[in-house]
Amino acid sequence: MDPMTEQDGSSLDVVSENLEALKTLFPDAFTENGVDFEVLRQLLGDAVDDGEEKYGLNWHGKKKARQIALTPSTGTLRPCKEESVDWDTTQNLFIEGDNLEVLKLLQKSYAGKVKMIYIDPPYNTGKEFIYPDRFQENLNTYLKYTEQRDEAGLRNSTNTESSGRYHTNWINMMYPRLKISKTLLRNDGVIFVSIDDNEISNLSRICDEIFGEENFVSSICVQSNPRGRQSDTFVASVHDYILVYAKNISYSRINGMPLTDKQKNEFGITEEGTGKKYRLLGLRQRGSASKREERPDMYFPIWVSPKTLEVSLEAKPTWDVVYPKKSDGTDGRWMWGKNKCQKDAHLLVGKLIEQRNEHDVFVKDFLDREGKERTRKYKSIWSNKLYNNQTGTQEVKRLMEDDVMSFPKSKYLLSDVCTMGSSDGDLILDFFAGSATTAHAILDLNIEKDLNRKYIMVQLPEPCDKKSRAFGAGYANIAELSKERIRRAAAKIKEENPDYTGDLGFKVFKLDSSNIRAWNPDRDNLKKTMLDHTEHLVEGRSEEDVLYELLLKRGVDLTVPIEEKDVNGKTIYSIGYGVLFACLDESLASGEVEALAQGIVDWHKELEPASDTQVVFRDSAFEDDIAKTNMTAILEQNGIAHVRSL
Repeated sequence: MDPMTEQDGSSLDVVSENLEALKTLFPDAFTENGVDFEVLRQLLGDAVDDGEEKYGLNWHGKKKARQIALTPSTGTLRPCKEESVDWDTTQNLFIEGDNLEVLKLLQKSYAGKVKMIYIDPPYNTGKEFIYPDRFQENLNTYLKYTEQRDEAGLRNSTNTESSGRYHTNWINMMYPRLKISKTLLRNDGVIFVSIDDNEISNLSRICDEIFGEENFVSSICVQSNPRGRQSDTFVASVHDYILVYAKNISYSRINGMPLTDKQKNEFGITEEGTGKKYRLLGLRQRGSASKREERPDMYFPIWVSPKTLEVSLEAKPTWDVVYPKKSDGTDGRWMWGKNKCQKDAHLLVGKLIEQRNEHDVFVKDFLDREGKERTRKYKSIWSNKLYNNQTGTQEVKRLMEDDVMSFPKSKYLLSDVCTMGSSDGDLILDFFAGSATTAHAILDLNIEKDLNRKYIMVQLPEPCDKKSRAFGAGYANIAELSKERIRRAAAKIKEENPDYTGDLGFKVFKLDSSNIRAWNPDRDNLKKTMLDHTEHLVEGRSEEDVLYELLLKRGVDLTVPIEEKDVNGKTIYSIGYGVLFACLDESLASGEVEALAQGIVDWHKELEPASDTQVVFRDSAFEDDIAKTNMTAILEQNGIAHVRSL
């Protein structure tokens, strides 16, 4: 039975995984002391960049920011059932904590599973800036900030232009978070980042570096303040931006906007036999590159029957011949080539143009395509008045019955972002959750379209100003306000739709130090240290705390079911349908081992998990080494090879 090491108590070690991947590709570049970069250079050949002058974004602290992204977290996420809704059934998560540490902890369980990320990070406006010098170092800093450590909580500070590190502080905060978030995205995933003019250029360059310029999708300009910000020095700003990047543009799918009723009415022709709605589009290319000389291979005759309006690419003596002529009479070209016209001839129809008394060729353009309702591409400027920040403020005010949040994003804005970036069943992450507008928008989309998008919200428990309306209304921090908004939004949906059975709940987890005690010996009193570490779990932690840390470190989804059974007076937990079994009883006598082991084996056979099973026990529980050895032997004889102790 192998003990869990300090590495087992940390998040994904990205550096080790990168080294293993590199070793697989270039084993010759590795020695017993590590990487031989000279050999690696030779193996890479001309791909090595030796130039000192390089195009890209550089700033003071870039090396450290990259290292921070690679440093594993030693924290855990502790379940908080009393603040959750529908704990046993929900697939949604709300995580309270520093998002840098949380993102690291989510890597094992959620790498490659998130379809869409939306974030609205703090804009670099020179006002209170909570992230730059607090949460880049480690979990300990966060615990001090939230007063979970003996030292006093850290004070807020400002990030002014006179500080000399105005942009650097902001970039150092953003870079590691974006770097880690990329690993969570699916191959077809996409990220949306709200930003204003202060950092749009730096954010674009950061995203170019992390996601790649080739994966840039769009820079959407959102009219967020139609009246204009009169406090601006020269020009009153009315807009913000949303930068959109794909993880891999070759795989990503960006959804279109649903058609309005007016647009649907354009498809006013019904096809005989199928009843499908369509409209006619001219086959002749219009606009740019529409001249014959630009695509001479797409200039060819098509014959149209004057009686039936059928079309043919083969000559018909009694039919009218049609060429793609421009409105000025010059030669144009078709928008389809000859092969495409032959392949989809069933979509081509002729039509008499009465003004010219001649026939032309049109394409049937159907409202529904492959069983899916037609959409239109989103434009790069969003000016709908429902997107205004003031709309978001009023939404929160009505729902929370008080003006507790200044200028949150509009729910309608986030609804369109989620529609654009995700589909039914997809997982959406927002790690600057704020007032949880994203979660609210997802709930509304699900009820409106009868869909099942899921979310993970991450929010720092940032204290509310004691002079604020939020604090006066009883909210000690922003995370409390976020959770209450989701509860109220869900309650409102249920009240208005009593028969709705969709997921309106969320599980709450809170960032904390690991449940597994780190080895920290007192060199002056090793005997006491040894005695203190006979119990490897932190005092005061519940079995459920430990179970969810095991689940995180094993790389299992936080919403999988945890079942329990009583075997010979001992409680056994099954996590994720048998991916992980755990018995955390504090005492296991030698005479109890065989019955307990057999109970685990029987349950394992019943569940038949798809992947290798791991079984975990409390190390200090075993009466002696013989009991521990017997437990391991029985389980291994029955095909359960991974037996660990805490």
